[in-house]
Amino acid sequence: MIVAKVLAVDDRPENLIALEAILQGLPVEINSVTSGDEALKRLLSEDYAVILLDAQMPGMDGFETASHIKRRERTRHIPIVFLTAANYDPHLAFRGYQLGAVDYLTKPLDPWVLRSKVQVFADLWKLNTELAERAAECAVLRAAVADALTLLTGADTSADRTELLSRARERLAATESALPRYR
Repeated sequence: MIVAKVLAVDDRPENLIALEAILQGLPVEINSVTSGDEALKRLLSEDYAVILLDAQMPGMDGFETASHIKRRERTRHIPIVFLTAANYDPHLAFRGYQLGAVDYLTKPLDPWVLRSKVQVFADLWKLNTELAERAAECAVLRAAVADALTLLTGADTSADRTELLSRARERLAATESALPRYR
């Protein structure tokens, strides 16, 4: 089963613990880091359904981190939800949205709203992942059919064609049986 990952970024460990508690029970894996630098390193090797990003952190703040994330081809599509303890400031929220954030939430967070948002992004990530896998499967099947047609058109006699058609059917059946099955 495919499990969506959530990257939680906050310089305060107690906030990360609170986020993990809020998201507990959702079918997601939560990876927590305490800085923008750590987040960028994680994003080099792992895929995430959503990033929960503290806007105000020492060193590289959330806005700078988001800017780096959105500039990278590999990560620019990952939804970012900014979280901040500051009172709602429309200028900061606008800055977050300009950087590509999908939402900007102020603390204290409504746990049910955050859970719902994370669940939606996890579901979308799973669907996109399954769609990409199915597209890859179709490409494998197309290649198998193309190989079979190439073999058939190169046959000199009817017996050759029958033999090649039989081999092509076997290859196609083997390819189909190697593909994972979905619902």
